[in-house]
Amino acid sequence: MRLPFPVAPQGGWFAEPQVSAWLAVPLTLIIAAPVAELFLPPDIHLAHLLAVAPAFTAAIAGTRLTAAAGSLAVVALIGIGAEHGTLTTESLLVELGSLIALVEDELELVDRDIDALMKRTKNRPLVTGAMSPSAALIFALTLEAAAFVELALAVNLLSAVLAVSATLFYVFVYTLWLKRRSTQNIVIGGAAGAVPVLVGWAAVTDSLAWAPVVLFAIIFIWTPPHFWSLAVRYKEDYRAADVPMLPVVASMKRTTTEMVYYTVALVAVTFVFGPIAHLGWIYMITAAVLGAGFLYLVTRLWGLAQTDRATGREAMRVFGYSITYLTVLFVAMAGDVLIRNHIH
Repeated sequence: MRLPFPVAPQGGWFAEPQVSAWLAVPLTLIIAAPVAELFLPPDIHLAHLLAVAPAFTAAIAGTRLTAAAGSLAVVALIGIGAEHGTLTTESLLVELGSLIALVEDELELVDRDIDALMKRTKNRPLVTGAMSPSAALIFALTLEAAAFVELALAVNLLSAVLAVSATLFYVFVYTLWLKRRSTQNIVIGGAAGAVPVLVGWAAVTDSLAWAPVVLFAIIFIWTPPHFWSLAVRYKEDYRAADVPMLPVVASMKRTTTEMVYYTVALVAVTFVFGPIAHLGWIYMITAAVLGAGFLYLVTRLWGLAQTDRATGREAMRVFGYSITYLTVLFVAMAGDVLIRNHIH
């Protein structure tokens, strides 16, 4: 019997690491926060410790939206370093609100028909029947409304509006319009995954500035080489589902060339971000090393594509590194700010 509400059967939706990671963060905040506050030294705020957690969650979950959500708290720390705002534990409610808002990405209500055709997604809850479409819709709308109310009341209206705009953009612009129609689907749709950095900054400062806009650009530019490397590995899945991802409709030579262009632009923008966000040598050196590694792997894949030797396995190396790249870059931002502000 199929229940009318979300359940977690064996091998069901809790078995997917993305869902588990998303749920782990808010549950940890709820359970551990009151206890941790009792034992922390007076010069260390719980917010400073919790701020780094989502970045590590991104590495575990392995998804672009989770990684983007992890940048929320890092942006908040940058806000301290640039003396634009004050980070409090209350401000980090934005993490919970935004993570809740992004959970519905995993539900994939609209794409359940093509999910059933793809090996990578065929075990998602709506495909297997672990969750009914009506239950998923009610669940997603309820969580989205709760996230908006939480952000609007506990943080500020600007952060709430930005968070909801990311979800609306992802659902209507990317999923319903671009995904099945354009090879630029993930390029434009990637904006939804970059909006959370604006939410994070707005949560702390109740305004926007150049630093979060440039960080938005970093995630936006990072998304194509990250996702196209995954699409290379699963291009037969996308072909079967008639989704025009670039590796499906273009040659490997063109796909990898586009990846090189975006990676070069990405590395350049990470260097621009340092002085704009008032970051120091810790961030700049880390950005340089990480960028060199990313460029090496992408150009290596490009070189293999020139002789038709590029494989899905080689592309997955780029994909795996891209997740590590963004995660460590976020941690470097946080570490730079923490050290310069003498937080031990």
